[in-house]
Amino acid sequence: MADGRKALITGGAGFIGSHLSELLLADGWEVYALDDLSTGSERNVTHLRERRDYHLVVDSVLNQAVVSELVHRCDVVYHLAAAVGVRLIVEQPVHTLVTNVQGTETVLEYCNRFGRRVLVASTSEVYGDHREEKPLEESARRVYGPTTEKRWLYADSKAIDEFLALAYHQERGLDCVIVRLFNTVGPRQSGQYGMVIPRFVHNALAGAPLEIHGDGTQTRSFCHVEDTARALKALMDDRSISGEIYNVGSTERISVLALAERIKQATGSTSENVFVPYDQVYGQGIEDTLHREPAIDKIGAAIGWAPTRTLEDILRDVIEHARRAPVLPEAEPAVSS
Repeated sequence: MADGRKALITGGAGFIGSHLSELLLADGWEVYALDDLSTGSERNVTHLRERRDYHLVVDSVLNQAVVSELVHRCDVVYHLAAAVGVRLIVEQPVHTLVTNVQGTETVLEYCNRFGRRVLVASTSEVYGDHREEKPLEESARRVYGPTTEKRWLYADSKAIDEFLALAYHQERGLDCVIVRLFNTVGPRQSGQYGMVIPRFVHNALAGAPLEIHGDGTQTRSFCHVEDTARALKALMDDRSISGEIYNVGSTERISVLALAERIKQATGSTSENVFVPYDQVYGQGIEDTLHREPAIDKIGAAIGWAPTRTLEDILRDVIEHARRAPVLPEAEPAVSS
């Protein structure tokens, strides 16, 4: 707390929020983490709770009084709080929409009122269902599936978040930056809501089947959480950046089937691959997007950022953490998004 700088992280007890907290604390920031613990966990920040420069506030971004107090108290705001994970989104659509849209509106309102710089975490989901195997630039078109498919309501909610932030910037001068995250992975990420790498790793270590949706040819790129946290902090720190959108992710792409094989090899597992048709996923069917890879030229030109950790590094760290961590629940399959 040497220079009195204070940062608010909404969703601060979540997977990404906990790693960002560590990075900011190491740089001398005092950190306030707001989290309702619906998808975050106190376990993620247990090692920080005794610090005088770290404060966990267990409440919701929907609580205007709490958000107002914390935004007023802090100098910058990292808005990471959101309903995440395909399983949660499909099964709890009201929670998803209210948390993502109303929560973001509340945070932006108070950041604007108190003149605070804010980083809004968005998602690669806003690009939709792209079939071509090419990197997605920030100006790429949205390509969604059927308008009745709940699979895309998360993407729609985050797109609204982006437009709200940009509208506040244009109309009211809000100092903001938007980040579209592409499959951030690493230690402390839970597979409970369908994140593919922790779920595959957990099942591989347990000798349980690895459930692959579709035929496994869909591809993804995975970015280490420490690289992601570094990008978020650097974008926030560069005050010349405002009203812009940046992709954050890795360009090292792999098919889900090849990922399953890599994980089994790395863990020495003899688990079977089980292929689940999309119309049977979660008992109601979902759509999936075939390919997801970011173009990162824009962020590279702005702040010189690029990932430093490979997929091999990510898998090693996740496997090591999973071997030390409490056992995850068995009931939920991995998904490819």
